[in-house]
Amino acid sequence: MRAKDAEGLSLLGEKGVGYPSAYAPEVLETFENRHRENDYWVKFNCPEFTTLCPITGQPDFATLYISYVPDVRMVESKSLKLYLFSFRNHGDFHEDVVNIVMKDLIKLMDPRYIEVWGKFLPRGGISIDPYANYGRPGTKYERLAEERFRMHDMAGMDWVDNR
Repeated sequence: MRAKDAEGLSLLGEKGVGYPSAYAPEVLETFENRHRENDYWVKFNCPEFTTLCPITGQPDFATLYISYVPDVRMVESKSLKLYLFSFRNHGDFHEDVVNIVMKDLIKLMDPRYIEVWGKFLPRGGISIDPYANYGRPGTKYERLAEERFRMHDMAGMDWVDNR
């Protein structure tokens, strides 16, 4: 990232920035996409995501996968890290967390397409892997969202008997 692109970013390069102790979408920052003429994927893999069960208060651990096709604005990765850390003391169900993250990122940067997939570790012998996606309405990205939703995790469905 060039210095000019970092204008307006308050977290990037700052040392000693504290981690939020509560859900904090306000820490998210963006910068300008310099390649708007291209469709391309930006993917974040977050293998140390933690949130709390809203009922028991027990920690839930997951790998969060965030993939998007940017338009004008892109999320700055340090702010995303701090934002995701803000869920550490936040109590919500797995499905809620995935949808909240997706909706916060849509509100922040209005991407052409985005998907968020949480691969939560098992608790009580069951793992939960919620997936949510969005494609800008009335565009090819809406069709992309429909297709990716339909085909989501098909590689893991080989055990299904389709007779």
